[in-house]
Amino acid sequence: MQNAKKIVVLGGTGLIGKKAVALLRAKGLEAVAASPSAGIDAVTGKGLAEALAGADVVLHLTNLLSFDAQAMFDFFTQSTRNALAAGREAGVQHHVALSVVGTDGLTASPYFVAKEAQEHLLRDAGVPYTIVRATQFFDFVPAIADAGANGAAVHLPPIWFQPVAADDVAQAVVDAALAAPVNGIVDFAGPDRLRLPDLVRQLFAATGDPRVVVADGQATYFGTPVHEHSLVPLGQTGTGRTSVATWLAAQRPA
Repeated sequence: MQNAKKIVVLGGTGLIGKKAVALLRAKGLEAVAASPSAGIDAVTGKGLAEALAGADVVLHLTNLLSFDAQAMFDFFTQSTRNALAAGREAGVQHHVALSVVGTDGLTASPYFVAKEAQEHLLRDAGVPYTIVRATQFFDFVPAIADAGANGAAVHLPPIWFQPVAADDVAQAVVDAALAAPVNGIVDFAGPDRLRLPDLVRQLFAATGDPRVVVADGQATYFGTPVHEHSLVPLGQTGTGRTSVATWLAAQRPA
């Protein structure tokens, strides 16, 4: 919303949240970095009403990765319900949430089940909203490789992959927050699409990692079966500026 004056960033001290808060403040806007460390807990509701007082926009950037499926589900649904309720009381005009490309096609994963439930809450709340679905961050590629490790080999599914920089995602959610609600989903991805095993091979070459990368059609994505288009946008999408080549250059030892 172009006339927004106060934006509350739930998860404002996280990877994307910190960057979004900095971008908003650079524009002269009041950006509240809401997190438990600041006394604002969206899951319990503590401090939420006070933080949202006078807010025009709420950015839902909280995240939880856990081996406990119920904990993840409760985290995303409770935090979203609380934010929506507090937002109604405060007169919030736009809820913007960060989600993941492919969420509705990966329901064998407890994480994506929880994210899909969060999306449904936003869609069904009857409030103006925008869901920004991003592809996987460059930051997570080493962990994705390690998840497929088996001794000296890394087995990865030969799926299409379109990684995106965290800085670009932060800009995308800020742009969404300052635009009119779309009342729908906007996909956002990096500029380069390549097979996941090829990306990890390039990363290993840049960092000197001696492991062998195996394109394995039976391999999963963190235990979840995937097909070749599971993690990439299928239609029109916003595109970040950071290329694979730029990211790889930054990974090489000085």
